[in-house]
Amino acid sequence: MGRPGIAGAAMSLWLCLRFERLPLECLSRCEDTPVVVLAAQRVLCANDCAAALGVRPGMGSATVRALVGDGPLQLLQRDTAAEQRSLQQLCCWGYGITPNLHTWREDCLLLEIGGCLGLFNGLEALLREVASGTDGRGYRACRALGPTPKAAWLLSFAAPETAMDPARPLQERLAPLPLDRLDEFPGTVDSLRRAGLHTLGDILALPPPALGRRCGRDFSDYLQQVLGQREDLRADYRPPLTFCDEYWFGYEVKTNGELLPAVQRLLQSLCRFLRNTQLRCTRITWRLVGIDGSVRDVDVGSASSHSDRESWYQLSRIRFEQLSLTGGVEGLGLECRQLLPGELDNIDLFSPRSQREPLAALLDRLRNRLGLQAVQGIGCRDEHLPELAVAIGGECTGQAAPPGAQRPFWLLPEPRGLRLRDGRLHWRGALQLLYGPERIEDNWWREAVSRDYYIATGRGGQHYWVFRDRLAGQWYLHGIFA
Repeated sequence: MGRPGIAGAAMSLWLCLRFERLPLECLSRCEDTPVVVLAAQRVLCANDCAAALGVRPGMGSATVRALVGDGPLQLLQRDTAAEQRSLQQLCCWGYGITPNLHTWREDCLLLEIGGCLGLFNGLEALLREVASGTDGRGYRACRALGPTPKAAWLLSFAAPETAMDPARPLQERLAPLPLDRLDEFPGTVDSLRRAGLHTLGDILALPPPALGRRCGRDFSDYLQQVLGQREDLRADYRPPLTFCDEYWFGYEVKTNGELLPAVQRLLQSLCRFLRNTQLRCTRITWRLVGIDGSVRDVDVGSASSHSDRESWYQLSRIRFEQLSLTGGVEGLGLECRQLLPGELDNIDLFSPRSQREPLAALLDRLRNRLGLQAVQGIGCRDEHLPELAVAIGGECTGQAAPPGAQRPFWLLPEPRGLRLRDGRLHWRGALQLLYGPERIEDNWWREAVSRDYYIATGRGGQHYWVFRDRLAGQWYLHGIFA
């Protein structure tokens, strides 16, 4: 077997991220006071502050209280549902690195990275991206590289210099690990230990046929999957139709400007996810987690669905400028609950219009600065009557006027009656008819309407849109031209 991950990006190379403190990190990231997670009244894991006081896994809750004394202490019950939610969030983030990944056990993420080394310009750059992603999300991971998923998982229990050295022969790296790591076969491991075999190196040195006769087919198949001699097929992770990610600062944030680097990081994760899944979104929600545990949501909307990181950043920055942080912020979350199928933009690189800011971008900025209800659109409807053809807040669904019709954009709320003197219409002075008529007839099934519309001008040169009600014989002013 070749040495994966160094020269050929096509070689199979698996990265295991084992989150041994996941039960704690999904519930609390406090390091100032002792925090302990219990399962069946026994310590499952503890933060560094509690470990410094002597708290160890397996201790009873009474022993923990005795060690901590009268000082502050948080005793939390394990929440497996929260652990799985956190693991799914990590999968969503990991999908931005490679599409070939899956969870393993209750606390591991396995990523096939051999096929995407070229995308990150090599293994070292990819590992830096991974470390930045996990650290920024507040997770501490044991990492290991291996040619197979199970080998990478086993090596996550080895020393870091061994776990992260794919250039060394695999059996040499696995040899020091104790047989206890093969916890799927407890009976077989006990039998091998009684025979004087204690490490993986001891059993890998045995002839495979003899090992198979002694330990059974399942055990032999497992070892062959570890060594890459048998396929280990597992279903890859399938991204959901929602996005959720978070960033934990590790300190108290008190100013809006301190939030922006985390905003950029999370938006980068979101937009990479959207591109990989060929989805877009029109609304995102920022979730500010206070130092006291309070949660505050901030919505950011866009008139069009897209996955442009810079656009979402500018809109989010506008919303954050309006925030008043009354209390410190410990974490920042990003959620997107409505994802839409993506469409390719039809962009003409040589058109001058491509150099102008789209109208939708201006509307997005105004809505996020002034409020979603402060800016409304003017839409058109397929209606003959002018007062029904324009709708505030609607979208254009038809043509409001026939081609060539000359009509004002703004209409009066209600038509106003005109006086007729000496055969001439009067509205703040005498009016002169310039153009018309344009006949509009409609609504015969309810209340028949028949009008002749004209364009008229006044003394000051202002143009008006007037009509004569043919059924009532009255004249009205309906609109004013700009």
